[in-house]
Amino acid sequence: MRRRDFMAVALPTAVAGWSGPAWALTESDAAVGVRAAIERGAVAAVGLLGRTDGFLGNPKVRIELPGPLRQAATLLRSTGQGARLDELVTAMNRAAEAAVPQARTLLVNAAKSMSVDDALRIVRGGDTSVTQFFEGKTRQPLTQQFLPIVGQATEKVSLAARYDAVAGRAAKLGLLKERDADLRGYVTARALDGLYLVIGEQEREMRRDPVGTGSAILKKVFGG
Repeated sequence: MRRRDFMAVALPTAVAGWSGPAWALTESDAAVGVRAAIERGAVAAVGLLGRTDGFLGNPKVRIELPGPLRQAATLLRSTGQGARLDELVTAMNRAAEAAVPQARTLLVNAAKSMSVDDALRIVRGGDTSVTQFFEGKTRQPLTQQFLPIVGQATEKVSLAARYDAVAGRAAKLGLLKERDADLRGYVTARALDGLYLVIGEQEREMRRDPVGTGSAILKKVFGG
C-alpha cells in the first residue's frame, strides 16, 4: 500500500468512533500517536517487571524450570533439596527483574524511530502487532544485554551448575530445546517473553480505552 493511501484506508479504521472528520488526522498525527502508544506501553511494562517480584510474583511471567527438568526437581525435593530448588527459581526470577530495566532505552529508541509504514502495520494489526514490532527490533540486542546480567545473578546459586549439567544431558536426548540447556540463555529468553507479553497487555488496554491514556492523539488514532 502506498503512503498516500494511508489516509483513505488505514485512518478511517484507526479513528472508528471518533466524531471528527478523518481528513483532520494527518499521516504525521497518526505516526506520532502510534509511537506515543507503543512507547507508553513499553515503559509501563518495564516498570511493572523491572522491580522486586515483577516476575516472581506474577504467575503470567514467573520463570519456572523447563518442563523436562521438573521431574528431576521432584526427585531432588524428595531428597531434602527443596530449599535449594526454591533458591534457584527465585534467583532466575530475580535475574529477570534485574535485567529488564536495561531494556527501557532500546525499546524507547525503537518506538521513536518507527516509520509511517510500521505505524500502518500496527494500526491495522491485531493485539500482537506491537509485540511483533518490538521482537523484530529488539530481541537480538536485548538478548546480548541481558545475558551477562542474568549470569551474574544466577552463578552464585548452588544449583546453577547442576542445571546446566542436567539440562545439557536432556538436550542431547532431545527432551529439551538446545537453547534452554544453558541457564543464562533460558532465563534471558523467558525474561524477554515476559516483557513482550506485558507490552502486549499494555497495547490491548490502550486500544480498549485510549481516552484513559490522557493523550489526545491516541484518542484520535485509536478511537475516542
